[in-house]
Amino acid sequence: MNIIAQLDAEQVAKIEATRKLPEFSAGDTLRVQVRVTEGKRTRLQAFEGVCIARSGAGLNESFTVRKISYGEGVERVFPIYSPLVEAVEVVRRGRVRRAKLYYMRDRRGKSARIVENTGTRARKLNDAERQALAAEKARIEAEKIAAAEALAAEKAAAEAAEAAAAKAAADAAAAEEGKSE
Repeated sequence: MNIIAQLDAEQVAKIEATRKLPEFSAGDTLRVQVRVTEGKRTRLQAFEGVCIARSGAGLNESFTVRKISYGEGVERVFPIYSPLVEAVEVVRRGRVRRAKLYYMRDRRGKSARIVENTGTRARKLNDAERQALAAEKARIEAEKIAAAEALAAEKAAAEAAEAAAAKAAADAAAAEEGKSE
């Protein structure tokens, strides 16, 4: 393996460690969460449309998403390993017989529809993604619960220490009063 391919593989592994994209192909309807910076603020913007192409390989791989916005066709090319692409969600899987759906640019209305894929492979992929999403939500919920319990325990310890300090102060005041009599 030459050095450039090795560096590409390292970068791909580093990016995949932080976020994992689902398996998708041309014909699938995707919702891409894109990080948009406006001034000093950064927010996520969803771009939902049909994936009409995947091209490239390795670090340079990209996919094209097409949607109709206010009657005008809008296409956007996203690099798969771009830091601006926060997440990709497969809304529905389409059954197509081509890798590049550039003919969709000329289609309007009913002829621009793509039939949903209900095959066993698509069902398995959808089920696996749902399970992974549910596991991730459960993990986040467990982290929230653990953080809340830790905060409650910390608060209880602080209150106990405060109560002990108040009792010691009261005992000291009572002892001082007892000496003065």
